[in-house]
Amino acid sequence: MTEAAELPPVPEEAQAVFGDRYADAVRYAELLAEAGVQRGLIGPREVPRLWERHLLNCAVLSEVVPEGVTVCDVGSGAGLPGIPLALVREDLKITLLEPLLRRTNFLAEVVELLGLDHVTVVRGRAEEVMGTLPPVHVVTARAVAPLDRLATWGIPLLRPYGEMLALKGDTAEEELKAAATALSKLGAVETSILHVGEGVVDPRSTVVRVEVGESPGGVRFAAKRAKAARTGRVRRRR
Repeated sequence: MTEAAELPPVPEEAQAVFGDRYADAVRYAELLAEAGVQRGLIGPREVPRLWERHLLNCAVLSEVVPEGVTVCDVGSGAGLPGIPLALVREDLKITLLEPLLRRTNFLAEVVELLGLDHVTVVRGRAEEVMGTLPPVHVVTARAVAPLDRLATWGIPLLRPYGEMLALKGDTAEEELKAAATALSKLGAVETSILHVGEGVVDPRSTVVRVEVGESPGGVRFAAKRAKAARTGRVRRRR
């Protein structure tokens, strides 16, 4: 049996979630099941649960993303959660940030194929692009790193009073407690755990929200951003 044949039927919830972009969401699922597996971007065992565990699980993040903001999806990988979020929310300006070439090539192909004009693919690490990418309102991430480490990469990319939204699992509360000191040093002023996707995914998706004050990343990162802005370069893909 081929990997494409293992792709399950599209759940009826997908039509309501993706709306006019339903056909594009189906095509994206097919690309993940075919090219995504062939290129080692996702494991073949993930194919049977692509919709519930990945596409819908990520798309419902849109429930807590403000309207008309800029978003940077850190460590985007195969485009999760950035691509599902882009399919649901054309009002957003989304940057998919990923350091590995084979992944950025795939992302660029998906963006072009699906006509996601509001999405830009950037190859690089968060610490490398600081100061060369305009600060964003929202940073998103999924399965990138423990929260304390993720925060050191994501929070410095934020605008003042922005927020980081990290899709997490059962360990969300533990990670948030363990990261409390690190988050405070990085300029976090409020944290919370949200559950989204009622009636769409079961269990609901768990999101850790970290809101920052006027100095995202703290003084040390402010200086680093200023220096990077004078000397840095970043590779973009469209």
